[in-house]
Amino acid sequence: MNDNLHQLRCFGCGVRIRGDQAGSIFRCKDCGDLFEVEYPGWDLSRDLAGGGKGGPNSGLPKPGLPNTDRPNAGALKWLWRERRASGELLDHSGVWRFREMLPILESFGHAVTLREGNTPLYHLPRAAKALGIDQLFAKHQGMNPTGSFKDTGMTTALSVAKERGFEWVACASTGNTSAAMAAYAARAGLRSLVVIPEGKIAWGKLAQAMDYGAVTCQLNADFDGCVRVLTKVVKEAHIYLLNSVNPYRLEGQKTPAFEIAEAFDWNVPDHLIVPGGNLANSSALAKGFREMRELGLVARMPRISVIQAEGANPLVRSLASNGGTKLEPVEAHTRATAIRIGNPASWRKAARAIQETGGWCLDVSEAEIAIAKAELGAEGLGCEPASAVTLAGLKKLRAQGAVNPEETVVLVLTGHTLKDADYTIDFHRGTLLKPDEAEPLLPEIDVLRRDAIEVEATPDAVLKALKGIQDRWEQQ
Repeated sequence: MNDNLHQLRCFGCGVRIRGDQAGSIFRCKDCGDLFEVEYPGWDLSRDLAGGGKGGPNSGLPKPGLPNTDRPNAGALKWLWRERRASGELLDHSGVWRFREMLPILESFGHAVTLREGNTPLYHLPRAAKALGIDQLFAKHQGMNPTGSFKDTGMTTALSVAKERGFEWVACASTGNTSAAMAAYAARAGLRSLVVIPEGKIAWGKLAQAMDYGAVTCQLNADFDGCVRVLTKVVKEAHIYLLNSVNPYRLEGQKTPAFEIAEAFDWNVPDHLIVPGGNLANSSALAKGFREMRELGLVARMPRISVIQAEGANPLVRSLASNGGTKLEPVEAHTRATAIRIGNPASWRKAARAIQETGGWCLDVSEAEIAIAKAELGAEGLGCEPASAVTLAGLKKLRAQGAVNPEETVVLVLTGHTLKDADYTIDFHRGTLLKPDEAEPLLPEIDVLRRDAIEVEATPDAVLKALKGIQDRWEQQ
């Protein structure tokens, strides 16, 4: 590991350590907070030999050294564009294509890739018109190899595990993390352990982990209980933890920020809206935009807002009650399984991203999530329910006047619709929501539902059914 190019800094107390000093659970020994990766050569204005409480700085860069590691913004933009036409495998990855922003490996030959990233940025004309916004886009991370944004972080963190000689990797998961970890571990020839909450995971996601060869343990606990168990396991065994507490995960998850900026010709949108589960993704994207700004690749950062489900909204409550200085865990309940997390590990980082950029944090109901998911489907874009909180949240922000018509807004869609097909089927059959959940928004729901109808096997019967449906639509 090339620790001359990167180091880990505790988000809480500021202590700086080498990458190989992080321990098995990636928490600071002094204060218990999480680490983040930083690159000393990029900013010599920092006191790089300091480190909070005088932590172990042996081997870390000292102030005053030549700034030879700082990337050149203009050269990078040209290089990354050229790589899009390259035949090299590593250049086909939308993460490792930006590898100058990821100096975390001793050799990039150790990178494990499934050609992740390079995901599409779609314009949303219907939703934009309905909301009175001209420039509304969706960055669809569900178009990654295993169908979620987790691939972008897994390629980086698992590459570190492989380079450091680990044979086993592990994660606790509500679904997407397990699928991504198992796939990349299989690709790297490593073994993987998945710990999941029994009965609280979408079967499409669990099927992926099984198919990729993971050892899967279902625990009679929620996600947070699974995390507690796995934390003890990795302390006792030589297993590399790949949950989002691992700072190398966030290095990969910051790269969609680069893709978004590149797509807008190195401008940035006014507003980026992100689903809020374990809250690492919002902080990772903020880190990506922050680093681009510091290196002169972009002029500013977008507002970053985080949207949670009403039944799993600890960050919303924290910011409302104490400004994000303290978080009280909640017992999480939402059908959007990917964000059913009551004690998110990265809440401090997410709170900083929101406050630093002037964004917002709010929650949306189960009915609002279901409607937003169907509205995205009407654009021809399928996403898992957790992704749809972004559109549901934007609708609320627009109603509050927090988003102006002339602003450019990007919604981050984190997972593919096939991750949780039962949710979609239940919505269109009318069995997803309880009557009290659906009743306040029933007209909107009825317009969007497309349940299958039974007709006789004759052309006349089909034509009659079509006419009846068309007449009903015209009356709505």
